[in-house]
Amino acid sequence: MMKKKRRIVFPIISALIVIAAVAVLGRIVSRYIPSNKWMEQQEYFDVQGEETALIMQDQLVRYKGLLRDERLYLEHEAVEEYLNKRFYWDESADLFLFTTPTELYEIPLESKEYTVNDEKKTEEYVIAFQEGDLCYLDAEFVKKFTFMEYDLLEEPNRAVIRYEKEPQTAAEMKKSTSVRFQGGIKSPILTKVSKGDQVMVVDVMEDWTKVLTKDGYLGYVRNNTLGEQSQTTLEIPDFKEPVYTSLTQDEKINLVWHQVTNTDANASLKSDISEVKGVNVISPTWFSITDNEGNISSLADKEYVTTAHKSGMQVWGLTDNFNTSVDTETVLSSMSARKNIQDQLIEEALKYKLDGINIDFETIPESAGDDYIQFIREMSIKCRANEIILSVDNPVPQPYTAHYDREEQGIVADYVIIMGYDEHYAGSDVGSVATMDFVTNGVKDTVAQVPSNKVINAIPFYVRIWNTDSEGNISSEAVSMAAAKNAVEEAGAEIVYDEDAGQDYAQWTGSDGSLYQVWLENDKSVEARAKLTQEYELGGIAEWKLGLEESSVWDIISKYIS
Repeated sequence: MMKKKRRIVFPIISALIVIAAVAVLGRIVSRYIPSNKWMEQQEYFDVQGEETALIMQDQLVRYKGLLRDERLYLEHEAVEEYLNKRFYWDESADLFLFTTPTELYEIPLESKEYTVNDEKKTEEYVIAFQEGDLCYLDAEFVKKFTFMEYDLLEEPNRAVIRYEKEPQTAAEMKKSTSVRFQGGIKSPILTKVSKGDQVMVVDVMEDWTKVLTKDGYLGYVRNNTLGEQSQTTLEIPDFKEPVYTSLTQDEKINLVWHQVTNTDANASLKSDISEVKGVNVISPTWFSITDNEGNISSLADKEYVTTAHKSGMQVWGLTDNFNTSVDTETVLSSMSARKNIQDQLIEEALKYKLDGINIDFETIPESAGDDYIQFIREMSIKCRANEIILSVDNPVPQPYTAHYDREEQGIVADYVIIMGYDEHYAGSDVGSVATMDFVTNGVKDTVAQVPSNKVINAIPFYVRIWNTDSEGNISSEAVSMAAAKNAVEEAGAEIVYDEDAGQDYAQWTGSDGSLYQVWLENDKSVEARAKLTQEYELGGIAEWKLGLEESSVWDIISKYIS
């Protein structure tokens, strides 16, 4: 009886073992069988109706285009971020502006007409329109001014846009294969490529490579399906880069700012510059924005200009935004206010025979960054037309001032000036007005964005004497180089060299128990800063301000600008 039971049990066990083995084998085999599931194209490109997905070089971006009247229109922010940042939306005038070195384009919405320096032009299509909160530009119109080409594909709508000037890596497929959404055989299929097809290589990993196919899919193929790779460079023979001519001078600039607070102060120029040597540009603080409509005040004076010219100095009139009743963002975001400022400055420059205009707009809010650089672009057109040198003052580069767009300034303006001071200022912690590291980094970071021959490094002729009272309250006073030296001598304080600051330093205790500290500006610090002009092959040096210097500095500065 037992033998019969055994004969029944063994086949059952064997069958179970076989079933289990088949199941395990199935799971193993399944793991290595590629998925045949396709990803929905609409899901991948995330478009509906007229919407058009945008593949910018090798990225499927969040911005969309619209296909309207069989024409491709691009979202303005996509144009600005990836293709051409000179298309500026002016909300105050309800139109697009575009600048070239010599022309201002005004492009109204829902129109085939536009103006170039007030001359009417016409296209055969609507150039721009607004839908909801978004503005769109015709791709062909953008292409007229932009290094780019594109392929428009349908079902679903997508545009592959190429604009990189650097060589890109291409590969020929040596096998037909599936292009997958992610690197892995279980990832859904986006499209198929055939042997001999060319793809652009985006990112190479251990087993998979991210590629861009000709039909606009960014996905992954196995490395062993890729054949020979080569470098390919985008060429657009019909496109001509705009040429921004500059009035940069043959000699290095040595500019000193002259603070002029009333018209009577102009008369003292001759005596003010009597001991000055080597200065070839003087910049009087003559102009200031007075209201949100862009009106300016002027302290300009013909005799001043005549005296400066006779002394071998050009005159670059400075304009500022320091009036506390003026909202800088309101002014810069208004087309009419910008134009008002520009026209008045040009009129003053021509009337008084100025050689240049110096823009000193400070504490620009990030939200006004686009408006600010548009002002500089527009100003450069008018200065270029009238052969007036345009210089722009900038703080030392920091992440929070990136919106000043020094790179664009370096293209459209003649000179970009670094205000290499105010590292420590009234209301800040105690410290030097400008440590050497602060100044040097300012120069390095600026020449990384601006041609060095257009960069002028401005140095301080002033010093802050810091006072920390017995309760820890901090105050400071800005004084001349001589006044700081005299204060140290009167206190009988010892001068030591501060290695960290790269400057002479002194401190003492006052009769009231307050701690006084000062980082001196003297021949030694001026020479260290002036050397940077040669070391980085800068376009020149500037100084704030005339009258705060010791006369010995002029010979020192002259050594490094000749």
